[in-house]
Amino acid sequence: MSEKRTQFQVLRDDWHKMSVYQRFESLVALTLTAVIGVIILVSLYKLIQQVGSGLLSGFFDPLQKDSFQVVFAEVLTVMIALEFNHTLQFVAPRQQSIIQTKIVLLISLLAIARKVIVLDFEATDMGELVGMATLILALGAVYWMIRERDDRLAAQSKADAG
Repeated sequence: MSEKRTQFQVLRDDWHKMSVYQRFESLVALTLTAVIGVIILVSLYKLIQQVGSGLLSGFFDPLQKDSFQVVFAEVLTVMIALEFNHTLQFVAPRQQSIIQTKIVLLISLLAIARKVIVLDFEATDMGELVGMATLILALGAVYWMIRERDDRLAAQSKADAG
């Protein structure tokens, strides 16, 4: 039974095979992973602190739209950072040479969804709403095209192998 190697074990084992640039890219990815990890921890701590103190003091009412929007936006911010950090974990050990466009598009869609959730539609002008809607449609269409291409390539490689 083979053991699953961690990203750090893969990086350590393959370090001598890497070019100088690949090593540099891996070190940058590890540094970014650590920095984003700290940001995630601090954001999570502040979120827990804000919700806890708000509930205890009666200031935060989860049934109020404004309170819910603020907390949910902060939760989405932590989730976006987690997703971004997750993508970097594959760059450091060279499992992926670059961050995939598909993942960046998904993170962008999450960020826009966060913006839409906290948006006050009554105070936002029509031009901004149309701009965001256009951006969401464009990102969704590009994501769909990339996913379709990947699915087609996977099916083709399966057919070629079989």
